[in-house]
Amino acid sequence: MVPEEIREQARELRDRINYHNHRYYVLDDPVIADVEYDRLFRRLQELELEYPELITPDSPSRRVGGAPLAGFEEVRHVHPMLSLDNVFSEAELAEFEEKLKRYLKSTEPITYIAEPKMDGLAVELVYERGVLVTGATRGDGLVGENITPQLKTVQSIPLKLQGHESAVPEQLVVRGEVFLGREGFAALNRQRAEAGEPLFANPRNAAAGSLRQLDPKVTARRPLDCFVYAAADSGTVPCARQSELFSWLAGLGFAVNPYIKLCHGLDDVQAHYAHLLELRDTLAYEIDGMVVKVDDFSLQQRLGNTTRAPRWAVAWKFPAVQATTTIEKVEFQVGRTGAVTPVALLKPVNVEGVVVQRATLHNQDEIKRKDLRIGDTVLIQRAGDVIPEVVKPVVEKRTGNEQAIIFPETCPVCSHPLLRPEGEAVTRCVNPHCPAQRLQNLIYFAGKSGMDIEGLGKKNVEQLVSEGLVADIPDFFRLRKDDLARLDGWGEKSAEKVVAALEKAKQTSLARFLGALGIRYVGEVTAALVARHLDTLDAVMAATKDDLLAIEGIGEQAAASLVDYFSDPSTRDMIDQILSEGLTILPPVEGEQPLTGRVFLFTGTLNSMGRSEAKQIVKELGAQVVSGLSNRVTDFVAGEKAGGKLKKAQERNIPVVSEDEFFKIIGRSEG
Repeated sequence: MVPEEIREQARELRDRINYHNHRYYVLDDPVIADVEYDRLFRRLQELELEYPELITPDSPSRRVGGAPLAGFEEVRHVHPMLSLDNVFSEAELAEFEEKLKRYLKSTEPITYIAEPKMDGLAVELVYERGVLVTGATRGDGLVGENITPQLKTVQSIPLKLQGHESAVPEQLVVRGEVFLGREGFAALNRQRAEAGEPLFANPRNAAAGSLRQLDPKVTARRPLDCFVYAAADSGTVPCARQSELFSWLAGLGFAVNPYIKLCHGLDDVQAHYAHLLELRDTLAYEIDGMVVKVDDFSLQQRLGNTTRAPRWAVAWKFPAVQATTTIEKVEFQVGRTGAVTPVALLKPVNVEGVVVQRATLHNQDEIKRKDLRIGDTVLIQRAGDVIPEVVKPVVEKRTGNEQAIIFPETCPVCSHPLLRPEGEAVTRCVNPHCPAQRLQNLIYFAGKSGMDIEGLGKKNVEQLVSEGLVADIPDFFRLRKDDLARLDGWGEKSAEKVVAALEKAKQTSLARFLGALGIRYVGEVTAALVARHLDTLDAVMAATKDDLLAIEGIGEQAAASLVDYFSDPSTRDMIDQILSEGLTILPPVEGEQPLTGRVFLFTGTLNSMGRSEAKQIVKELGAQVVSGLSNRVTDFVAGEKAGGKLKKAQERNIPVVSEDEFFKIIGRSEG
């Protein structure tokens, strides 16, 4: 039994330490010396060591991290954690307001709350009777990962809410963003460099990696921080507006971003956006835009949500971050179809936490249009904040020593003469035995768009080729566990998985096999059309150009390419070898399939599965998949960041299908 006076002492110590943590980590206004704080903390640890039953979920001692986890459990969100639609200009922001007013059937001015858009990891915090009981990642918006022990190590997240118990709801679900400040990020990378560990690319990756450590003690050693920005259900809080919510949450002990602003109309919103853009590089943490929300909760409820985003909020993203560097050299890469692509090798430059050293120059016409030269100082940006691209040369910095970029006349890999067909922008190596094309073709065959063989990604295929284990497609099916297990970076288990995946891949459909061969002009759509009309591989190989042109949707280029491909003796020999290794083309399913006659177009990102998998599912159910928008499309499946195609589909009254609706179409209860 624990004496009552000891219980009371421990309770008082917890309250005092939590109070001082809040003063130090949230308010940045300590009222106690470090030595006194350390004395309080040590005394609490002594009591909990002597009386383990005193340890409570809200004890400050829990922040040091508990025992490592075996893995992360799933947590289903009570209310979905939705994404935000993006705008990139004042004009798009004005369109956002116009939509709001049309939906509300009102011309009254709208008051907004504008918040810095943190570049971190979104989390959900669940409090019961004022005590943190569960913390989870966003995951796919419906189901996240339980990272409660890790989140308890973040000092700015209260383990127990402040204020009188009567002011705290029985259950409170709060959303926030965990991030790593610039100084903490730099210090962490210095530590990793000294330890010989790979560096994190940017603070967001570092924050996400820290929270997904199975050992919470590792998380505890990293200076993570958290700002809260929402309650999952506004009906559970004593607030009528978002602006009131922030004050209320701050009173409970949460950290709230100090640059949140109440805006009376779009002029105020635009002014605050300009202010944040100016502050961006001076802040102690990274932001990548500004979130604009309708302030009034009653209007938020009237506006509601789409399947993926609230109608009452939008993220106004900052412009792509640009930098200047120098083109030091240009190399020419040969792709799967023989296309030769010029790639600029750049003097390394940091763009938003990513060191950029290479950027595509696309083709000869693009180099000429931009007047790019070796030695040029150039402006680069990460297109969509991902793919590096050269925007333009800084002509004013030219010295006269720059050199023209000369396209080679022969293939840089096999020395075969290059060809640029009339009317095309792309220069090609037309040697079918070019080693570079062969490698890219092997990568494609095993990859997601091909046979989708688990464990055979780009790097592994390159390794197999360099080790001499794979030279052509049939060699994949000759791989043995012992050959793979001895390779650097492999082991018994990884070798077994790949061999099992190859065995599974031997049972395939005609459409998938044709699409995986990498025949020029024959993508998955064309492969599916051919397979639907010519049931067997023998029929496809024997088809004439006229036979293929008789299939609706097959054009001159695809028909000619198929005939040329299968008339090559080396192709037929390769296919004979694959079949001799046990590959079986499954017969088509008899009768009409559930989605026969429907035409699907996928765009954006699906949270619950990859687009390749989604396309394969509908094709197996009898549908056709296309990549271009036309009036033939019966189902436009719009994932996250659907882009301009979505707007065009809506303008043409083409049925738009949400991810949830798509899962109902294919007969699955959830995504």
